[in-house]
Amino acid sequence: MESVRIDALVTDGGRPLLGLQPADFDVFDNGVPQQVDLVSFEQIPLNVVLALDMSDSVAGERLSQLQDAGGAVLAGLTKDDQAALVTFSNVVSLAAPLSGRFTDVRRALDDAYGFGETSLVDGVYAAMQVGEMDAGRALLIVFSDGLDTASWLTADAVLESARRSDAVAYTAAIGEGASSPFLRELSALTGGTLYKIDSTRDLRAAFLRILEEFRHRYLISYTPHGVSSSGWHRLEVKV
Repeated sequence: MESVRIDALVTDGGRPLLGLQPADFDVFDNGVPQQVDLVSFEQIPLNVVLALDMSDSVAGERLSQLQDAGGAVLAGLTKDDQAALVTFSNVVSLAAPLSGRFTDVRRALDDAYGFGETSLVDGVYAAMQVGEMDAGRALLIVFSDGLDTASWLTADAVLESARRSDAVAYTAAIGEGASSPFLRELSALTGGTLYKIDSTRDLRAAFLRILEEFRHRYLISYTPHGVSSSGWHRLEVKV
């Protein structure tokens, strides 16, 4: 069987718990204990995809604050990381492809502007595909201030893709976006978090918190034994 990777965040009092070793983890696959082969931490480059709502409500101060938050994420990346920008309104655009040229991504971010409706579901699907185009840990940072009004794809279809994806989706949402069942389910399925924020003034802090938290996640690897290779498996990790 091929090895299985699990992306896990371990916290103590809300803060990431560092320095854990393979022996500190108990992994159960469909209830069967497994031998942990490897635990890596802060060693694998990131593929960070900013998936940003650029509908017509994202303008003026709200747009400036969103651009500032995205720029702060780019400034926090290392030379081994990659980044991309996906924007969605009534159309989905790969504004900057996945690369280590952060200045290109920042330029595309600064050039972005709001118009049209909100293709949230389509935008998330595109971001997942971009994040997994190259080796690395795929992190999606999704922002929306509204509910989906223009997607072609169904939420169920994209959530099924998310279930099969290695990408982890964190979402920061305000207004109607904060009550989106799709974003809530997306974060839960991929192991991310939905941050409900009061104002785009809080976006910079939220985006930086997401990046810091993701860097402190453990990547756990094991080779399944004693379980069938077919079907969905229920995984449980204990520390």
